Amino acid sequence: MKIGKIVCSGQTRIIAQSGSGDWRDLTTGGGIGTVGAAAAALAAGALEAIARLSPPARFEEKNLVAPIDETARILCAGFNFGAHATESGRDVPDQPTFFSRFPTSFVGNGHPITRPLASTSLDWEGELAFMIGLGGRHISVESALGHVAGYCPMGEHSVREYQLHGTQATAGKNFDGSGGFGPFIVSAATCPAPSQMEVFTHLNGEQMQHGLLSDLIFDIPKLINYISTFITLHPGDIIATGTPPGIGGRMTPPRWLVPGDTISVEVPGVGKLSNSVVDEQPGQ
Repeated sequence: MKIGKIVCSGQTRIIAQSGSGDWRDLTTGGGIGTVGAAAAALAAGALEAIARLSPPARFEEKNLVAPIDETARILCAGFNFGAHATESGRDVPDQPTFFSRFPTSFVGNGHPITRPLASTSLDWEGELAFMIGLGGRHISVESALGHVAGYCPMGEHSVREYQLHGTQATAGKNFDGSGGFGPFIVSAATCPAPSQMEVFTHLNGEQMQHGLLSDLIFDIPKLINYISTFITLHPGDIIATGTPPGIGGRMTPPRWLVPGDTISVEVPGVGKLSNSVVDEQPGQ
């Protein structure tokens, strides 16, 4: 199954694609008003039945928005591919490293990401992200994958100049509309095993990044286990697994995203996310 989020005529609805391939309006028919609620139902094995009782969802691609709730916690693993840590001049971490992103920093598939007025150093980072369906605290490594509702490509793009203003990455990671997420949350049951997944990033059709999830320093169960030692995870929370080597900031000279570019992140068996790039407009 797939979970999506649409906005039509100012109304937000959560949709799901059932096993038969048709889309259903979970908000109208199933009383599900958040992505997190849909993720919880998916993890519990109840979403298919809810979808069957829901009316058809009619929408256009332009109506799709990032499948993220406004209340979602988004935690991103840093330097989780050893080769990316090396290209960034960092030591391979002994423990997982995380920073947070806000939902407002992401747009959905097909919508343009924004190069901000403050800096031209917008860089690409393609990643695999996953959504929690079954919450919890102190989740064991052995049981961790059972807490995953599904997977999604993420464009975890960064404004490098602001990222390097200090030792914390928050500013460079959270410019409004600077990242992409989508198109859908794809059920873990229908995706390849994480150890078999790959992530590709293409800029204007040219491959920039390629990473095997089997090469992660800290795999998905370890990330969930570590995070759940300090917060209680909730359905709808999102964890990004880290970006492979090949960022623009490490090219000579650096290659930043510019208006007119198209950046795509693909995880075969999960989906493909594509976003064009535009400049922020004064007063936007």
